[in-house]
Amino acid sequence: MVARLAQERTLCAFDFDGTLARIVKRPDNAAMRTRTRALLHRLAKLYPCIVVSGRARQDVLAKLRGVPFVQVIGNHGADTAETRGARSLVERWKAVLEDRLSGIPGLWVEDKGLSLALHYRQCAQKAQIRQRILATTRTLRQSDSFGGKQVINVVVAGSPNKGDALAAERDRMHCNWVLYVGDDENDESAFAMGGNIVSVRIGRKQKSRAHYYLRTQAEIDALLDLLVRLREHGSRASNQEQQIRSAHGG
Repeated sequence: MVARLAQERTLCAFDFDGTLARIVKRPDNAAMRTRTRALLHRLAKLYPCIVVSGRARQDVLAKLRGVPFVQVIGNHGADTAETRGARSLVERWKAVLEDRLSGIPGLWVEDKGLSLALHYRQCAQKAQIRQRILATTRTLRQSDSFGGKQVINVVVAGSPNKGDALAAERDRMHCNWVLYVGDDENDESAFAMGGNIVSVRIGRKQKSRAHYYLRTQAEIDALLDLLVRLREHGSRASNQEQQIRSAHGG
């Protein structure tokens, strides 16, 4: 499976948080391991590589500094085609949310320009807070909201998603295969993209549309290393490929 990717014109695409970097309490503190960064640098010289993140583009660019990605897309794919009036809508939503959800200890609203993220990781009674956030976001005009790992995201209705962004980049770069690695609900549109795609989820989830999974975020280094060695040396896939497990197998 991975050996086939090394033989084709393959686009390698990744989410950032929970995929290239582990999840942390505060997004500002997220960082790739030194080994991950070094492997990505080698990978990006061998394959066209992109990142499609929920972060604002400038934010994730700073986290990836020095790695020669051909494209970095933020805001869950919305950066690829800004909806008219999106930024003013987001500003109005933020004011409404901060007013209606004020006073909840640990809750904070992250403004990413074209989307919002409501973080409740540091809240007590997370299930109740999540339901309150969702009930409030559903009242926002022209918005779509979706969950993540202890976060609720709000985007402009009709904005491109990660699957849309990934398909556009695949076509723009004339790739006939895609590897996409992600870890969250907002990666499902990319996992489900049509065509020749190897979709890998960090952490197994029975209802995910990913074809394969890695047990933990730390295993991303083994996958990157395997892709590099196969392309550099033309060697056959080693036993490391067994770490990339079928999502629908045993």
